[in-house]
Amino acid sequence: MTRSLKRTTSADVAREAGVSRTTVSYVLNNRPGQVIPEETRRRVMDAAERLHYRPHAGARALAAGHTDVVLLSLADLPMGPSLGRYVEELAGALAEHGLTLVTHLMSTHGRALTDVCAAVGASAVLGFRSFDEETVQALHRVGAVVVLPTTGRSSTMTMLGHAQAAHLIDRGHRRIGYLLPVEHTFASMAEDRLHGAADACARAGLTPPDSRVAAMEIDPLSRLAARWVEQGITAVCSYNDEYAIALLAAMQRIGLNAPGDLAVVGADDIPVARFAQPALSTVYVDLHEAGRQRAEAVVAGLHHRKFDEMLPVSSVRLVVRDSS
Repeated sequence: MTRSLKRTTSADVAREAGVSRTTVSYVLNNRPGQVIPEETRRRVMDAAERLHYRPHAGARALAAGHTDVVLLSLADLPMGPSLGRYVEELAGALAEHGLTLVTHLMSTHGRALTDVCAAVGASAVLGFRSFDEETVQALHRVGAVVVLPTTGRSSTMTMLGHAQAAHLIDRGHRRIGYLLPVEHTFASMAEDRLHGAADACARAGLTPPDSRVAAMEIDPLSRLAARWVEQGITAVCSYNDEYAIALLAAMQRIGLNAPGDLAVVGADDIPVARFAQPALSTVYVDLHEAGRQRAEAVVAGLHHRKFDEMLPVSSVRLVVRDSS
């Protein structure tokens, strides 16, 4: 038999502390404009601790006008080092504002995002790609106050791609290739990074990067590297560091070297990038700053204040090593 345990309420705390429920509410919710004697405040806090009282989520949401749950949709993205670190930074930044991050590994056969939002009572829903208008409105209908991002490309991914190509252009390269991943789950971010690289080329008066899709295998990457060299392409931006390291290995297999035959620059600065042969030049996003900025955007939105979704350009960093 399962024993039924009664949940401790604010009325229990009030009786234990010898004060009114209103006083308990003022103290535990830290209501502004209320002058509570320090001795009374201490009695309430001590009583709440002794009784293991935790405010009811619904009551807390009613008082604040929103819940403390933020839902992050990962939309089939593989949990690599960079994504895992970003989730950690975002969760920590939100926690500083009293908010809790819940992640949703959305897949084709999983529950719809709106259903998950309703089930967990999320007040904010975040993604890595802008949500379409129909989804935005559906999320608002089930209680989401904030939905981010809502428009256009990912400015962060575009800035990253721009920085990759700009670095190669600064090194004197005039014909640049772009290595795109074969996995469809990377498609949206790869497209944004390519767009940024194309913008850097356009600003320098160059033709757009010669973008090619290839599997992360030695043979197709060897053929692609040889083709690029034959076409007079002297430098390559890679969608990410894993693909860049694979490209370097494929080049070595057929006797090409970086940066002599092809300069290579990756993205994300994963831990093994510096151990590649040669050590990989790369571009990364300051994930601590990215998490902090997104958390502040959520808080501003929950309080109906204007906010800027754009990450500062200074948060995109270039790491120059031997491959470029």
